[in-house]
Amino acid sequence: MDKRSYINHAKAWECIEDHEAARETPFVRHARTLAQQAQLPACSAAVGGLLNTYETLTHASSVIVIGTGSLVETAQLVEGLHGEGKLTAVDSSVQGGAQVRMLLKSMEDDTRTTLRMVSAQPGVYLQRLNGADYDLIVVCGDASNYEPAYEQAPRLLKHGGTIVFTDALAMASPHAKGGLTNPADRSPKAVTMRGLLDRIEDDERFVTALTPAGTGLLIAGYR
Repeated sequence: MDKRSYINHAKAWECIEDHEAARETPFVRHARTLAQQAQLPACSAAVGGLLNTYETLTHASSVIVIGTGSLVETAQLVEGLHGEGKLTAVDSSVQGGAQVRMLLKSMEDDTRTTLRMVSAQPGVYLQRLNGADYDLIVVCGDASNYEPAYEQAPRLLKHGGTIVFTDALAMASPHAKGGLTNPADRSPKAVTMRGLLDRIEDDERFVTALTPAGTGLLIAGYR
């Protein structure tokens, strides 16, 4: 692409982001405000909107969100359940877990969705969950969340279920130096995502697509 094409793509991304931000509900905006106040990362409005819509379109009713203070993603997924089903949030960080717990508690009286917050390492906790019991797994935050989620996904997901990895290009990490767009970036998340992309795309149990939403959204459907 030439320079004009890059500029137009940047303008398109900005336009979409502004559009989706204006459509965020009060609950999602509250989650975004909490994240800003706690200095926690927040996904783009476009990513949040896509997660919500995808969850609705696939009729997901049993969801796991694995993150590091991933408040906006959690809020969008709670709303995408439309007062039904169950959502389990897994967070290994003390600050992030406390914020997610506070967010879910504020929603308890306004939804029939079963909400559960678990403070634990994904690699330890996920193996305790019932197999073939989940429609959707969303992975965000620290690099250490991604491999355990991928390893457990074939066991946890129902056939036809989906695992979604946000920040698939590893550009949102505090230590990122361009993420996967820069071959010289050897930050922990960039290294993790390079390996994970290769593994999951070669895994015949999954059908995958890497999309440009936010800083990359890797969607993998369990056959």
